[in-house]
Amino acid sequence: MSNLLFDQPGPRARRRTRIATAVGAVAVLVLLALAVRQFAANGQLDADRWSPYATWPMWRYLLNGLWATALAAVVSAALAMAAGLALALGRLSRHRWIRVPAATYVEVVRTIPALLLVYVVLFALPRYGLDLPLFWKLVVPLAISNAAAFAEIFRAGVLSVERGQGEAGLAVGLTQGQTMRLIVLPQAARRVLPSIVSQSVGLLKDTSLGFVVSYAELLYSGKVLATFNGLLIQTYIIVALIYLVVNASLSKLARTLDARDTPGARRLRRRPARA
Repeated sequence: MSNLLFDQPGPRARRRTRIATAVGAVAVLVLLALAVRQFAANGQLDADRWSPYATWPMWRYLLNGLWATALAAVVSAALAMAAGLALALGRLSRHRWIRVPAATYVEVVRTIPALLLVYVVLFALPRYGLDLPLFWKLVVPLAISNAAAFAEIFRAGVLSVERGQGEAGLAVGLTQGQTMRLIVLPQAARRVLPSIVSQSVGLLKDTSLGFVVSYAELLYSGKVLATFNGLLIQTYIIVALIYLVVNASLSKLARTLDARDTPGARRLRRRPARA
């Protein structure tokens, strides 16, 4: 799919990219070295400030925060995907009264930051008598925001399926709905799976907005822990490393799925094994 959206860079562009990457890597290493030096000068690297993180109660507390993060992300993703699929089908509808509202929702919500939606659920809705539990104060705005992104992903997947597939379904007597459900959607879902995983990574990071509503996700748990033990830098470094490991694992999964569906990989899978 990336080949359809971007041209392959030429030799000069690849050389400039490599140079920029090297310069950026050196700059990051220099900044890290300066940060480590400053931490060491202020005693932040002393063993007694890190030893609490070798104990199980500390990790159990952080893992509970990670579980709350994962739960919010999974529920938000499930709701956003269901709404996104409905919006995508609405945008593809032949009926204007369905297509226009779906397109309006997607175009408007995509321009609104998720944080603003969190503030609406947190402060505006209670004034009208709708005060949701903390969990839903985080999940609802994330689902509303990400539904627009998932809608565009699903719509791109449906449009990428060759028109002849749908025409073949109609030719054998299937209805429009059956053709979409049995032939088009399964192929579209397979093609957009890497994009769905990538969007889910972004959604997982957005759960850190639970910090705003005091939902006990990972970042908020880190704040409480740092307030309790006074180890602010150490706590947030550990929390950042947990986010890094989880998101890097999901990003690796997305790249693996994307590579599996490239033309070269498909040719290799189709090649018969030699005896």
